[in-house]
Amino acid sequence: MSVYFDHNSTTKLAAPAFEAMLPFLQEQYGNASSRHDLGTTAREAINQSREKVASLVGVHSSQVIFTSGGTESNNMFINGMTSYLAPGRVLIGAIEHPCVVGPSRYLARLGWSVDTIPVSKDGEIEASEVADLTIEKDCLVSVMMANNETGVIQPVAAIAAQVRKGGGWMHTDAIQAVGKMPLSFNESCVHAMSLSAHKISGPKGIGALIIDKKLPIDAFIRGGGHESGLRSGTENVASIVGFGVAAELANETVKDYGARLSIMRDKIEGQLACLGAVIHGGRLPRLGNTSYFSIPGIQGETLVMELNKSGFAVASGSACSSHGSDSSETLRAMGVSEELAHGAVRLSLGLENSMEECEKFITNLKQIVSRLKDLVLLTV
Repeated sequence: MSVYFDHNSTTKLAAPAFEAMLPFLQEQYGNASSRHDLGTTAREAINQSREKVASLVGVHSSQVIFTSGGTESNNMFINGMTSYLAPGRVLIGAIEHPCVVGPSRYLARLGWSVDTIPVSKDGEIEASEVADLTIEKDCLVSVMMANNETGVIQPVAAIAAQVRKGGGWMHTDAIQAVGKMPLSFNESCVHAMSLSAHKISGPKGIGALIIDKKLPIDAFIRGGGHESGLRSGTENVASIVGFGVAAELANETVKDYGARLSIMRDKIEGQLACLGAVIHGGRLPRLGNTSYFSIPGIQGETLVMELNKSGFAVASGSACSSHGSDSSETLRAMGVSEELAHGAVRLSLGLENSMEECEKFITNLKQIVSRLKDLVLLTV
């Protein structure tokens, strides 16, 4: 079985979450809207899970709207807000996930002005860019909390303060950050925050949009009025329960997560430096589990495949945008050369990984890099 170093893509379902879900897939199969015992049991399970997710980011349970995942949460904010507002301006970070870029570009077809906030060569929106932001009333702004490729943490609270001052509405995609760093919805100053369960050892297909109670957001899916009227449809009780348990577990480990994994990450990066690797975003505060690197002269896809053959699961970038042959949009926004961008590999650790696995990875990586460089020399 492969050593799994791709936790920013997805995570293994935690055993306690799986066990908690099982009764709601068989014995406790009631519809949470029903008035009988099976229904009220399902409703109580949803209420408890909503409280657990709320606790993870420090909000009241009424602020948690369950969705089918992070992509829907991001779309819910963008589309739900524009239903109320006349076409105006949308600002997004230059390194946003495709599920923020996509709906924003769609708004351009509806008459909205869509602009991006540039990032530095290290992948961070700089203080000067924040200070220069011109925010009109009802402007929509979305900036991710931490980048899914580089792990670089963004100054979301500072941006949100500017947005609020100008009368705009601020959203953050916190899908990669949740569980990996302490998060407070109130301290981030945002109006909305997206989460996803499968990034914190919960089930796939369930997420949440955390909202400010004053947010003038319209229903994303209309029908029976579920989820405070914003997302109709019979609730996925089992997955919501799994999300709740995963959130509870993440709340217990989040304080030590970054410190523990950064020790292993830094050990690997120290050896990457010996191979001449470039660490993208390496000079800035990052998620402790993430390393995004390029080794000059070696294609990222080739390195990913060779590592896979050696028993290591890593990625060449975002799992949601890695099916094409183009280089990373994040690295393009950072001004990284095409050669280095095509060589990028992302390694993202999890709590079940060990230093022994990291040392084994280093040994195999060195052998692979040496072999690939020898092949290049032979073909010259």
